[in-house]
Amino acid sequence: PPPSRQPVATGYGGAVSTVDPDASRTAIDVLKHGGNAMDAAIAAGATLGVTEPYVAAIGGGGYLTYYDAKTRRVHAFDGREISPKAMRPDSFVDPATGKAIPFDQAVTSGLSVGVPGTLAQWDLALRRFGTRDLRTLLRPAITIADRGFVVDQEFHDQTATNEARFRDIVPTRELFLPGGKPPAVGSVFRNPDLARTYRELAKRGPRWMYEGGLGREVARTAAKPPVDPAATRIVRPGLMTPGDLGAYRALRKQPTHVSYRGLDVYGEPPSSSGGSTVGEALNIMGNFRLDAKDPVTALHYYLEASKLAYADRGAYVGDPAQVKVPLDELLSPGFARERACLIKPGEAAPAPVAPGSPDGRYAPCVPPGTQTRVLAYEGPQTTHLVVADKWGNVVAYNVTIEQFGGSGITVPGRGFLLNNELTDFNLQPPAPGAPADPNLPGAHKRPRSSMAPTIVLQDGRPRLAVGTPGGSTIITTVLQILLNRIDLGMDLPAALAAPRATQRNTPQVFAEPAFIGPYGKPLAARGHRLEVIPGPPQGVIGAATALEFLRPGLVQAVAEPVRRGGGSALVVTPAG
Repeated sequence: PPPSRQPVATGYGGAVSTVDPDASRTAIDVLKHGGNAMDAAIAAGATLGVTEPYVAAIGGGGYLTYYDAKTRRVHAFDGREISPKAMRPDSFVDPATGKAIPFDQAVTSGLSVGVPGTLAQWDLALRRFGTRDLRTLLRPAITIADRGFVVDQEFHDQTATNEARFRDIVPTRELFLPGGKPPAVGSVFRNPDLARTYRELAKRGPRWMYEGGLGREVARTAAKPPVDPAATRIVRPGLMTPGDLGAYRALRKQPTHVSYRGLDVYGEPPSSSGGSTVGEALNIMGNFRLDAKDPVTALHYYLEASKLAYADRGAYVGDPAQVKVPLDELLSPGFARERACLIKPGEAAPAPVAPGSPDGRYAPCVPPGTQTRVLAYEGPQTTHLVVADKWGNVVAYNVTIEQFGGSGITVPGRGFLLNNELTDFNLQPPAPGAPADPNLPGAHKRPRSSMAPTIVLQDGRPRLAVGTPGGSTIITTVLQILLNRIDLGMDLPAALAAPRATQRNTPQVFAEPAFIGPYGKPLAARGHRLEVIPGPPQGVIGAATALEFLRPGLVQAVAEPVRRGGGSALVVTPAG
């Protein structure tokens, strides 16, 4: 039978929440044997590469925030993929039309594959804060890859969704469509190729990816995808070379930081827009009194703050190595006040709204503008996990290959899929005379992300950690969970389970059906247009994981009770 899942666990000695019971058990076992939160998070990430191969793999990247109990400081690790050196702003444009190629052709292509950052990120994070080596932390994942895991409905459905494109890529078909069809619920899925890859990685280390044979295999696969000659699908070749892997570096950065209701909220800085947009929206919301007795008004301010912050995200946030991101001003209280003055308590502003001017000169109020940029598509698929250890260290970690199934391209004989993260760039350059776009493709550039692994401190000690998958809905999901917990007085399990809505500077507010039921009419009366979010999966926003320190030493881990089949929360020593 598939392993049991529990959405809430409270206890001592450490805690973990992931989307997968095997990954959660891996992390707990590391903690029980003296490893710290960083060790446990990376071991769980490696296990997710086995059990959640369509969202987590060494063919992708991610972002990680870490609270170090010794120094009481939060650190951010950027493992985002980079584009090949040969990529240009118009690399996704069809010369025959002058328009971006169809999105489905961009997704299933070598062109969309970014240089994987996961292994470099693991290496950097372990060297800085780990206590175990990667060889040790890969062992549980190797065992599961060899032994196999029980296929649940979610794994089956994700495979079935990808069946047509998987069938066209020879090594992907051979691995993920055994017998020519998606594995049945209740069957055992094994990945001996990935087990062998992990074993060799344990011996050779991450340099094997960036300076050795594995990297050459990745570059060759992206440059010439192994497409079935009989397939009619257009699968474009990529631009990656082994030199692009040699140029990759994971980065350690200062996290974003804002104060909200007396708490310190830390997030991921650019190239992710998660920390800046969550932080700006919280700063805007902080200008208003949000009352648990009036949730409709609180939700109205949450939606309007999100709308404004997303306008600024689109205008100003990109890879800070290649574009100037006014991060300090985006997170300044003065800019937040200037933006907050645009919010009317009883009336939603017609969306899309224009970006503000984070220039350091802030008037009490400015009139709304008219220019804005269409919201770029971001796939809703990735995964998030949280870990706390007995010393009080905390990890919040997003890992991803972008779509469910990434690019659909498996490295032959290696057992893992390559990402399609470069579709997070805006694929169409702006028209002549239009405002500059900070998120166009470019050489060795990190595409903008929405991942928002978030750590909240109270008086210098961890209070909450939270994050979620969901593409550009990640930011609003994290925001809404914080709103629920801090302003509306819900406990963390209720805050995470509550129905969700997302406003990303679009004419509609997309929401789950359970949100539209109680809040649709009163919010519509204020001008919000609510529609069911299309997904995939339809009607579902995110799949969050979180934890909270209830008192010193006592931690509550929380996972989804229902969304995407539910998650898995565990503690080292259960309370009571």
